[in-house]
Amino acid sequence: MDTMPFTELGLPAPLLEAIEELGYERPSAIQAMAIPVALAGHDLVGLSQTGSGKTAAFVLPALSKIDINRRKPQVLILCPTRELAIQVCEDVHRLGSKLPKLHAVPVYGGAPIGRQFRALEDGAHLIVGTPGRLLDHMRRGSFNPSEIKVTILDEADRMLDMGFREEMEEMLAQLPESRQTMFFSATMNRGVEGLIKRFGKNVQMLQIERKALTVESVEQRHYEVRERSKVEVLCRLLDLEDPRLAIVFCNTKKAVDECTEALLARGYPADRLHGDVTQQMRERVLQRFREGKVEVLVATDVAARGIDIEEIDIVFNYDVPQDPEDYVHRIGRTGRAGRSGRAITFVFGRDLYRLQNIERTIRQKITRHRVPSQEEVEDRRADSLYDSVRDRLEAGSFQGHETHIERLLDQGHTATDIAGALFTLLREATSTKGQSIAEDTTPGAGSKFDRSDSQPHRPDRSAERSSSYAGEMAKLFINLGKTHGINAKDLVGMLYREGSVPDGTLGHIKLFPRHTIVEVPEECVEKTLRALAKAKLRGKPFRINRDKQP
Repeated sequence: MDTMPFTELGLPAPLLEAIEELGYERPSAIQAMAIPVALAGHDLVGLSQTGSGKTAAFVLPALSKIDINRRKPQVLILCPTRELAIQVCEDVHRLGSKLPKLHAVPVYGGAPIGRQFRALEDGAHLIVGTPGRLLDHMRRGSFNPSEIKVTILDEADRMLDMGFREEMEEMLAQLPESRQTMFFSATMNRGVEGLIKRFGKNVQMLQIERKALTVESVEQRHYEVRERSKVEVLCRLLDLEDPRLAIVFCNTKKAVDECTEALLARGYPADRLHGDVTQQMRERVLQRFREGKVEVLVATDVAARGIDIEEIDIVFNYDVPQDPEDYVHRIGRTGRAGRSGRAITFVFGRDLYRLQNIERTIRQKITRHRVPSQEEVEDRRADSLYDSVRDRLEAGSFQGHETHIERLLDQGHTATDIAGALFTLLREATSTKGQSIAEDTTPGAGSKFDRSDSQPHRPDRSAERSSSYAGEMAKLFINLGKTHGINAKDLVGMLYREGSVPDGTLGHIKLFPRHTIVEVPEECVEKTLRALAKAKLRGKPFRINRDKQP
């Protein structure tokens, strides 16, 4: 069922203007439920998975309550990790871009505290941070919570799992009693219930009911692609896959327009559908799509609703959808009426976590594939050209050019030369101009998980070593490697979940055929070695110790 538009949720004009500029058409389910309740001033609990659009569900109403003329902390957002704190603060700046002089700062451990002192002294309307570092500032007096109007606990269950209960309770106890409190959590467990009971007032419970999700009939895969490389990779895949009809899904109207223009500029028969397209134009575009005059339809989720065309061969998720249900709706456009269907998703950086959430929801693995090279595309085009010429010859439908061929033969050109020249002309006329991209030279086609070079593991672009962990690193040796079926993703998950390594602090990961070297903070080494002494990786026991090499 469609949600109401953002304009009907009660948000002030500057926030609606920012939403319009970002290109979002309609709120997600959790946003539509939470924003009106939050604007009314109620305490609430939002049970919602990562990737469902929950950040905007609490940031938008929180921003609406800020008095820009008072340069004092009025909104406090607690996050479990520095990476999430940075990400949420980025979203605050994007959604609050039309609020003049809005000042929001991220505060987290592992970064120079002096810089944070200066940022807080300058005055901040909104603070996003991790419990430990925020409590540190509160104790030092650099953070005065006396004017906090709204407090948000993002991923409350995860903060409790990470051992932040005492810090959270001490901090919440010092905030003004009149504040509004919003709890967002993926699960409702006893710990979360205890926090709500102690620090919430007449809390309203909001939960998204999820339907059964089935996508077994569609072949699904993903490619790790940087934003600036998406158009080139999309074009390569269109050439290789050669679909009769394809839909490309984007999250915003702006992305739809930019993608469509790029495809048209490269000679692909493409058109667009989004909320600004009139009904008359929509019907015309869909009719041309059904007839095959438009082969690539670029659309937002809202604009694509109601499309019922059985011949769609492939669906591209140009942007990873916010909600797993949107992913299922998208790829359900292909593989209909007994036909085989394919779904391809572009991911990079923090999108990988959204993809993992989708995999958990649909209970299927979306396999990673290597980005195809320009050479592979050219080989495919050459094969296609050969097939076309062979079919024309076998059909005998090439008469009418005897005079031109005889003239060329009379001038001394051989039949082979003539055929070669015609092949070259035809290839030039049918090929599209490609370009080199970073994925052509990056090991693992841009993957952060499957690298065997010396690049550092980085959860996303906001988690550079310089901005997350600046302490001394130590190298650990693990006697499992690529020949044992191990990849960096397995190691990252194990070290963070079982190895007592703080989120975002892993350094370089080097995968070799029969062993792996990984960097962890020096202060974690002994605890990590003890924690993993009897652990298994992919069911295999292993040995882990300090690396003896310099």
